[in-house]
Amino acid sequence: MSAASGSKALNGKLVTVFGGSGFLGRHVVRALARRGYRVRVAVRRPDLAEHVQPLGAVGQIMPVQANLRHRWSVDRAVEGADAVVNLVGVLYEAGAQTFDAVQSFGPRAVAEAARAAGIDRVVHVSAIGADPASSSAYGRSKAAGEAGVLETVPGAVIVRPSIVFGPEDGFFNRFAGMARMSPVLPLVGGGETKFQPVFVGDVAEVVARAVDGELTAGAVYELGGPQVRSFRECLELMLKIIRRKRILAPIPFGLARIKARVLQLLPNPLLTVDQVELLKSDNVVSEAARAEGRTLEGLGIEPRTMAAILPTYLERFREHGQYDANRAAPES
Repeated sequence: MSAASGSKALNGKLVTVFGGSGFLGRHVVRALARRGYRVRVAVRRPDLAEHVQPLGAVGQIMPVQANLRHRWSVDRAVEGADAVVNLVGVLYEAGAQTFDAVQSFGPRAVAEAARAAGIDRVVHVSAIGADPASSSAYGRSKAAGEAGVLETVPGAVIVRPSIVFGPEDGFFNRFAGMARMSPVLPLVGGGETKFQPVFVGDVAEVVARAVDGELTAGAVYELGGPQVRSFRECLELMLKIIRRKRILAPIPFGLARIKARVLQLLPNPLLTVDQVELLKSDNVVSEAARAEGRTLEGLGIEPRTMAAILPTYLERFREHGQYDANRAAPES
């Protein structure tokens, strides 16, 4: 079965997806292609984004060059589109890729370009934890990005996921990789921070429905999986799946902050001071979002569990990889 099998006939509509070659982006592009949209994948390096083209029919998906820091390239990327999706974000700052440039200025630039092109269907993916009063620069920049989008295009849809998991995610894969090499895994703040991990395919489905016009214009949706788990519980589940016993070592926030000052100097830092600040707050769907139906369940989507999905891509971290004799998935 090809990647494009099951797709509807092309509907003649074009969607520009900024950041469409990344982890979440590939799932969003696939969901849109299956609905029959033509997809323009706007990325800084289109020569490194050719892997998205097989997600649709021949000619249905086309990578183009765009950089949110260069407004002219954003304008060019949305030209002729019927809808625009922005997925671009960074977990840490590196060179010109600062939180302000990518997550504050960038979303507003996308929204302004869409408005100038007469496009009113705009979907912006932010994150739970976006808050103008956050102690984290990441959280404040995410809030600024949301505000810029809604001020520019009031009918835009904002999507805030909790930690997103799935093949090639940056959370479970990273800690599973650490567990393969180290007998100790750190638990910043004692591992008490609450998460509500959400499957990447479920997030992509919500984004695609927003492009379809099925979500409420101007609303902010918060996406979390069916289970709220602590940082410690997430790592315990991961270790159970990869069948490795490791020491989970609590690290007080103060000590973690000191270690992060050094670690954040690495090209691909394991921890930054800003991430330590983020871990001081739980990352779960709010009661207001639940009450108002601005969640996966409110949209009639049954979120998939970690226990069902994690074994499908973490088994490679087992001692004998996918050839482990006992492959039964753990209970959640």
